[in-house]
Amino acid sequence: MDAANAAPAADSHDLIRVHGARENNLKDVSVEIPKRRLTVFTGVSGSGKSSLVFDTIAAESQRLINETYSAFVQGFMPSLARPEVDVLDGLTTAIIVDQQRMGADPRSTVGTATDAGAMLRILFSRLGTPHLGSPKAFSFNVASISGAGAVTVERAGRQVKERRSFSITGGMCPRCEGRGTVTDLDLTQLYDEGKSLNEGALTVPGYKAGGWNHRLYAESGLMDPDKPIRSYTKRELADFLHREPTRMKIAGINMTYEGLIPRIQRSMLAKDREGMQPHIREFVDRAVTFTVCPDCDGTRLTEAARSSKIAGISIADACAMQISDLAAWVRELTEPSVAPLLDSVRGTLDSFVEIGLGYLSLDRPSGTLSGGEAQRVKMIRHLGSSLTDVTYVFDEPSVGLHPHDVRRMNGLLLRLRDKGNTVLVVEHKPEVIAIADHVVDLGPGAGTAGGTVCYEGDLAGLRTAGTLTGRHLDDRAALKKTVREPTGALEIRGATTHNLRGVDVDIPLGVLTVITGVAGSGKSSLVHGSIPAGDHVVSVDQAPIRGSRRSNPATYTGLLDPIRKAFAKANGVKPALFSANSEGACPNCNGAGVVYTDLAMMAGVATTCEECEGRRFEASVLRYRLGGRDISEVLAMPVAEAAEFFGAGEAHTPAAHRILGRLADVGLGYLTLGQPLTTLSGGERQRLKLATHMADKGGVYVLDEPTTGLHLADVDQLLALLDRLVDSGKSVIVVEHHQAVMAHADWIIDLGPGAGHDGGRIVFEGTPADLVAARSTLTGEHLAEYVGA
Repeated sequence: MDAANAAPAADSHDLIRVHGARENNLKDVSVEIPKRRLTVFTGVSGSGKSSLVFDTIAAESQRLINETYSAFVQGFMPSLARPEVDVLDGLTTAIIVDQQRMGADPRSTVGTATDAGAMLRILFSRLGTPHLGSPKAFSFNVASISGAGAVTVERAGRQVKERRSFSITGGMCPRCEGRGTVTDLDLTQLYDEGKSLNEGALTVPGYKAGGWNHRLYAESGLMDPDKPIRSYTKRELADFLHREPTRMKIAGINMTYEGLIPRIQRSMLAKDREGMQPHIREFVDRAVTFTVCPDCDGTRLTEAARSSKIAGISIADACAMQISDLAAWVRELTEPSVAPLLDSVRGTLDSFVEIGLGYLSLDRPSGTLSGGEAQRVKMIRHLGSSLTDVTYVFDEPSVGLHPHDVRRMNGLLLRLRDKGNTVLVVEHKPEVIAIADHVVDLGPGAGTAGGTVCYEGDLAGLRTAGTLTGRHLDDRAALKKTVREPTGALEIRGATTHNLRGVDVDIPLGVLTVITGVAGSGKSSLVHGSIPAGDHVVSVDQAPIRGSRRSNPATYTGLLDPIRKAFAKANGVKPALFSANSEGACPNCNGAGVVYTDLAMMAGVATTCEECEGRRFEASVLRYRLGGRDISEVLAMPVAEAAEFFGAGEAHTPAAHRILGRLADVGLGYLTLGQPLTTLSGGERQRLKLATHMADKGGVYVLDEPTTGLHLADVDQLLALLDRLVDSGKSVIVVEHHQAVMAHADWIIDLGPGAGHDGGRIVFEGTPADLVAARSTLTGEHLAEYVGA
């Protein structure tokens, strides 16, 4: 072809080329991904999908973008290391829409997490009557403050004193400080008033007689330690409970004395409940009652902010409305002076409705959103974007979606692609895999058995490729021929949590019950709001596991204790030597296995520790062996291998073997015992929790979408596990969207018919076969289609 007719060189860059990717478990993976197409990455959990898509392609794209900023700006940005890969070619700007839960900060709501809240505040500051001032006057995160005083100003070489005053009008309710709830401490849970301090009156964890927390009060001299607390004078009681921090000498040491109530509020109540140690969490649940703030009625706003209205609606009313209703209200406002702002508000609110989140309200705390909801909230800002030739990266966008909503999500993914963008999706659901232009299947197994590309091509080729995903793509669970008979019922009467409308329902016990319904229909509200987690109920939700990079499956499940004791007994030394967080830690890297070097705004570097070569223990500890292995070799074992190792022979340890058996039961046989928790996927974390709770004494198990992050081939294993739990006499209640779990149920409770205030009612109760036969609900129609009825 002559040069005049040759295609422009720029048009030849139609592929994202990855060569020699070795991040995490990837084994020199090389793929070519077409641009401006929808590519789905499949494979079993732990096969390396996220390592390829997020930790390699998206991470390098973000790192390269960050490097275009000045060194000053980079200093404020998270530092990213270059992924382990030989060649990455043809990258475009990556926008990551992941499933990280939104922060559980009590001040964060759906309105503050999106632009909707900010735009509403501007709208009310311009149109609200009476007029209050700037948008800050409508923000529950801004306190009202004012001040006055003398300032010194230099003028024409002379220093002149002037009086200045300032005031900021904020919208924060002064009583609850913008949180919407106030906490009350039950004093009877803090101390026994019939006893004196020396008799051990304090019942707060960590305040035992003799400890420093106890001596602070007993030896302060402010109250008589031998007098029962009920006999204290007013002054003594005020000093004991409420005194402001005061420096004083106690037991010959300079210390800060503080009243018991502010001290507990600062040391315990300021922390996130999930991050507390179990015994402290139990104490807080016992001693603290959270009540709706009486001054603002839970709206978080001052009276002034609630009194300024547009067309009879205050900002508190607007934020409490269901978003689909709020969008209709905004559509009726016509005010030429703020026309551009109204257009923006309408666009954002319509995006919520379009993406299937019209049932939320803007005052919903963002920490209460599920992973799938959080992901869709993040998607909203990209839907109306004018950017093209961008790479959008999605992590299982179908999570938390009813089959009815999955179709809607597919439409959104195709719309992003059709605007000229590259869309990369990590996904397990066949309905999403079906719309792919290109499929990359990783495997063949998980962990060390994965990390290679098993298939690359179109969907038709995947079906005939013979890979694990290809073989299971058309799997359809059949309806049960016979269902189990319930042994009793859990009665729920008049449930009104969130959008539930006085629901009365009997949940059968001794069987597998599945709660279904579209996203936002009230499933979680029914299960978590009406079945309190207590003595008989074990609740396994999808909240993230708290843990640092030092935490791993062995520490989280309590497996490390029997292992350390077994090593200590076999070698006649103390167990603390076999902990990388205690005495056995390598002194050079403090037991982390790697040495972190902070390079300011450049990416920090983690280098393997030279002394312990990444083993995390000092050399003297590694001389001690159990069954021919040292402690670092045991922690490097996958669960399946470790179960054999501790099951018989010299290393026989029943306590460790039991925990390992449970980990294998939930499909985590491929995880290594020492793998940092921070590297686990969302589905792996939930199954790790499930394994930990399987030993609990509870008779009722409540699971929240346990199929999240599970490959089609693993769903069968999960169903077998649920069957085993039921057959052992447990009652299992599952909130689930996966049709295979619905088909396998003994009893289905379907909520709906819609989401938000269109839901909250029971629309079907009965066996899966009855649901399919009736086809009276959305769930019934989709289940009938799934089982081919």
